[in-house]
Amino acid sequence: MMRNLCMTVTYDGTAYYGFQVQPGGNTIQDHLEDAIRALTGETVKITGSGRTDAGVHARRQIFNFPTASQIPIERWCIALNSRLPLDIVVIDALEVPADFHSRYAAKKKTYRYTVNANQFPDVFNRRLQYHHHAKLDTAAMEEGLRHFIGTYDFTSFASRKSQKENHVRSVYEAWMEVDRSMCRDHPRDQGVIHIYVSGNGFLQHMVRIIVGTLLEIGEGKRKASEVPNMIAACNRSAAGPTAVSCGLMLWDLEYKKD
Repeated sequence: MMRNLCMTVTYDGTAYYGFQVQPGGNTIQDHLEDAIRALTGETVKITGSGRTDAGVHARRQIFNFPTASQIPIERWCIALNSRLPLDIVVIDALEVPADFHSRYAAKKKTYRYTVNANQFPDVFNRRLQYHHHAKLDTAAMEEGLRHFIGTYDFTSFASRKSQKENHVRSVYEAWMEVDRSMCRDHPRDQGVIHIYVSGNGFLQHMVRIIVGTLLEIGEGKRKASEVPNMIAACNRSAAGPTAVSCGLMLWDLEYKKD
């Protein structure tokens, strides 16, 4: 009898070409499917709650897959982790109804982008942060970030390679947190800035372009008040650059209660 298993995986995406299978291989999905095959002998195709770009990380990514294996649900995490690279860890597993789909059932996704705004990079967290070389006006960045909340056509903030026919997305929440715990007693250190964006879905590079635009606002190259015009332009050239992938993390997902 087939079972539908749902699992939560966390990973450091530095060494991988994103979550979803690519022609060149070496994706998170490739490694998960290889581990399942090594464990059960089955060749399965997992369904992810979304895709992440090369070099992007996940604190909480959801996937599901069908299996005929009768391995007890409580043994799956340890069994898979013993067959996965050390930077990919399955942290939860449960059996779900046959019609559960990890992408379609997700009602909210949250990404976090981390900017190290101290004078020097953090050698221990450098794979998870973007180190910014100059001081930033964080108040202006927060003002600009608020303009993204709402339902808009985000063509200006999508990769030119986006193949989506519809670029309308809803951003429910967007906020910033500044962690000064690693600052030295030096006027140049501004702390580590975490930028959170939560919505019903995101276009390719959307969060990274939002962050790239916010960084230009923080540098004084753009004004926060210009963001609505950037959105309305529906033209990629109206927005800022795409921030590097290492600072981005799929932070959380929220599912329908049923």
